Amino acid sequence: MKLTSASTNASGSSICGQWPAPGTKTSFEPSKRSRLLTTPGHPPTLRRMEHRSLGTSGLKVSVLSLGAMTFGESKTFMKGVSSSEDDARRVFDRAVERGINLVDTANVYNEGLSEELTGKWVAGKRDRVLVATKCRFPIGFGMTHKPGPHDMGLSRQHIVSACEASLRRLATDHIDLYQVHMQDTDVRIDETLRALDDLVRQGKVRYVGCSNYTGYRLVESLWSAERHDTARYESVQLQWNLLERGAEREVIPACRTFGLGVLVWSPLASGFLSGKYRKDQPLPEGSRLAEWKDTFKRLGTERSWDLVEHLVAVAEKHQTTPAAVALAWLVAKKEVSSVILGARTTAQLDDNLRALDVKLDADDDKALEEASAPDWAYPYGFIGRMQRW
Repeated sequence: MKLTSASTNASGSSICGQWPAPGTKTSFEPSKRSRLLTTPGHPPTLRRMEHRSLGTSGLKVSVLSLGAMTFGESKTFMKGVSSSEDDARRVFDRAVERGINLVDTANVYNEGLSEELTGKWVAGKRDRVLVATKCRFPIGFGMTHKPGPHDMGLSRQHIVSACEASLRRLATDHIDLYQVHMQDTDVRIDETLRALDDLVRQGKVRYVGCSNYTGYRLVESLWSAERHDTARYESVQLQWNLLERGAEREVIPACRTFGLGVLVWSPLASGFLSGKYRKDQPLPEGSRLAEWKDTFKRLGTERSWDLVEHLVAVAEKHQTTPAAVALAWLVAKKEVSSVILGARTTAQLDDNLRALDVKLDADDDKALEEASAPDWAYPYGFIGRMQRW
């Protein structure tokens, strides 16, 4: 099997926007402390948004992007933890104002409403706002109606029909990044990739990516794309945070080797790393983990609470918030193209955007890496005693 790997994985980062040239004196230069400790409810003064290449593709994405899973009321798994249309619109507008150029949604988010709202709000902004969406799962996740055999999966039948439906909901003629939401071992990889390639050739999709893949399936997909001369996955969207580092075993090294962009979902572990959850304290009313009690029980281990204390200590050192530190830890990873923010309010978004101003030093990184290190298991632990795997 021959696969072309990326000899280097430079981020291809750039700084965009109307800003003074480096070294130019301005009439107002806020101190670092005033920038980081902005009064809650007021947008912080932030350094300009960085843009990075999506892997080795030509697509440039803001290093922080906006997740649309909370856009609109939900009848399924997001019920009670999504945003009203008005709140979601305010978050969207603030994100665009702050330089975010990528909105990530999916056909199943809030039974299609997320795509509809995203399409309505990006209208007239398609020259500066990229839209990413996904296919794989049935609308309603089987909770609102019984799905048919072609209402899910990664067959040609489902991919093409799902894409057409997403284009209608988004009210657009193309999707900038079309992602498969999870691997499907019931369908041949070449069938999935050929269907995606056809959508690219038809101009309905600009780039394709994947999400929630195992390392072996990802590399098999790259091999298939090379062998059959189809569009390849340019990015992988995956869960990565200080509490969930499993992707570092295989998927992140594969992305590094083959030059794939990395989009990070759940960077704050459903809000557990935001700083609002503390050991032996009541759960904040209306918070996501107050609704998702099983998730909170799974996350709330002694190791997790110890990590939160380390996170708080680093945040106090930098005079910022735990959320900003947890996000800055990811932004500093050279493999990361963009970290997806799932804010429900503008206050949450402003807090997350503070990550742009946080630069962790070697001591900070070491403390967080050690506090969050999982049991890597065999063979990773064995290899890791001698060299990086």
